[in-house]
This record gives sequence, C-alpha cells and structure tokens, in this order.
Amino acid sequence: MTNPHKKCKFVKMNVMPVSLIWIIMIAVMLGSLLVQNMLQRRFSKYSQVPLGLTGAEVASRMLAAHGIRDVNIVSIPGKLTDHYDPTTRTVNLSEEVYFGRSVAAAAVAAHECGHVVQHATGYAWIRMRSALVPVVSFSNNIVSWVLLAGVLLINIFPSLLWIGIGLFALTTLFSFITLPVEINASARAVKWLESAGVVSYETRPMATDALRWAAYTYVIAAIGSLATLLYYISLGSRRN
Repeated sequence: MTNPHKKCKFVKMNVMPVSLIWIIMIAVMLGSLLVQNMLQRRFSKYSQVPLGLTGAEVASRMLAAHGIRDVNIVSIPGKLTDHYDPTTRTVNLSEEVYFGRSVAAAAVAAHECGHVVQHATGYAWIRMRSALVPVVSFSNNIVSWVLLAGVLLINIFPSLLWIGIGLFALTTLFSFITLPVEINASARAVKWLESAGVVSYETRPMATDALRWAAYTYVIAAIGSLATLLYYISLGSRRN
C-alpha cells in the first residue's frame, strides 16, 4: 500500500551535460583547424601534378558532355572560393583553378560542375537544399540576435530562447542536408574525370583525395552546428 505521507518524486528528463557539449565543441574547433590545414596541403600538393587541361577547360567539357550549354564559367579572385551560383547560372572558379593545369584544378572544377548537373537532373537533395535557402538566409540574419536576447532575457521571456533555438535548428538541418549534396557532386566529378580520360589510373586517387578533404570541411561544420544547437537546448531545458 502506498504511503500517503511519502513525497512524490518526479523524474527529470536528462539533458546532455554542458561540459560534454563543450568538449565536443572544442574537439570540433581543433578538427576544423586540422581539416583546413590538410585541405590546404592536399590542394598545394596536387596542384603540382600537371594535367593537359585548365580547370576552365575541364568545366566546359564536363558541362558539354551533359548537354548543358547555358551556364557560364568565370574566374573570380581568392583561393578555394570556387562555387556554383544557380541564380546567375555561373560556375565561379578561383584564378588558381580557372587557369591551373593540375589534378587539383581539374578536381575542383569538376566538383562545381557536379552541382550544375545536380540542378539539371533534379537531384532530390539539391532540390531540398535549394528550397531551404530563402528560409535559412532569413534565419542567419537574425538568429544570433534572437539567441543573445533569449539568453539575456531567459528569466523574463524564456520562450524567446526557444524561438532562437528553432531558427538555429534550421541552419543545422541545412548543414546536414548539404553533406549528401557535396559528396554526390564529388562522386559525379571523379566519375566523369575518369570516363573522359582527364585523369589516369595514377591521378584518379589524387583527385578523390583532394575532394574528400574538401568534404570533411562540411562534415566538421555540420557537427559543430549540432553541438551548438545541443548547447542552447541544454540552456533552455535547464531553465524549464
């Protein structure tokens, strides 16, 4: 029989300890530095391995091979600033990649063209990512301020922190959706480079390695975003 004088004990939902989250975040910071360093070293190393085509020529041939003729290939300043802009339909290659005749230049150029092919073929993950771009862009503009206000006003307006957490969760989701997009673009790039005879049996692993380290930057970013999200969720949960 239950003792009526015995106090009821409520089970509190466990929240990941903040100390563990901080350890993860520090590990992510160190991992990010390591990956960036290795990426720079790999790019410099494979930039010394010559190929007959420039990055711009590789991009032009890959797009033509997929029947894509309405995308411009342009040179932009900076290092490793390469990207595809679907709004202007331009493959933007850094000068080192655009004019470079190396395995690294070919790999990067083909990777960016991989994104063009994704859009042209309606790749599911790129469609999902593109649909989130406007929402994530809006979220990125205000999320830092909302989270800061939520932390400062947590005892007065605790719901504000959760609004900020919801906005930040969108950016975290975006980071994870980006992973299959980048991995798939690299796979398309290496496959085409090999089938077109741009890389050989000896140079194919080099192109794969360069793109692998580039993909690791997105993995680290996604893990870091998740760790930060868990930190804010822990703050909100302890307040509740």
